[in-house]
Amino acid sequence: MSDNYPLAFDHLGLFKRVNAEATTQDYHNKQSIYDQGDEADAMYYIQNGNVKLSVKSDAGKKAVVAFLRHGDLFGEGCVSKHSLRTCTATSVESSTISCVKRADIARIVHADPAFSKLFISFLLYRIAHIQHEFVDQIFSSSEKRLARILLLMAGFGPQKETEPILLKVSQETLAEMVGTTRSRVSYFMNRFREMGLVDYNGTLQVHKSLQAFLLRK
Repeated sequence: MSDNYPLAFDHLGLFKRVNAEATTQDYHNKQSIYDQGDEADAMYYIQNGNVKLSVKSDAGKKAVVAFLRHGDLFGEGCVSKHSLRTCTATSVESSTISCVKRADIARIVHADPAFSKLFISFLLYRIAHIQHEFVDQIFSSSEKRLARILLLMAGFGPQKETEPILLKVSQETLAEMVGTTRSRVSYFMNRFREMGLVDYNGTLQVHKSLQAFLLRK
């Protein structure tokens, strides 16, 4: 599979058009933002932190379907009237998240044609992003999925240059996002540390060299 990311989208540019209608809330680690089956009545913007989207089957099996970080929008399913949440959104570590109600979005869509076009572009971007995540889950090894998640959490991405930053995330949380066991995550993290790709001792520091590892076939 390709390791290319979907084309970037200006989430902040879209959010600024509805920012006047937004309310903001702080969430602690593992706090639910909304649950699968809830009424979809708002869209969200991550001011700071990370969010995971997960689903649960009728049999009780759980899977993380997306990992979102600072600057991402989510909850766009609210644009459809009387829709329900198809997944659960949960804060990963401490996060600050803004919320815009569906009624406000609908009003702006009808009043501002430029916003409508931008919003459609965002929906198309989200479809491409979800497809990319789905392909990654099918074809990538657990080790490469972990590497990609670490890079996203650290702020690395397409055409992004950043200095290594400290992260605080448990191996249990990483295992849940990757879809593997905690012992496997521990094994991979030790390998990454031995290769000089991360520094890991209580807190986590991801290095840009992890990108080169991810691109290996």
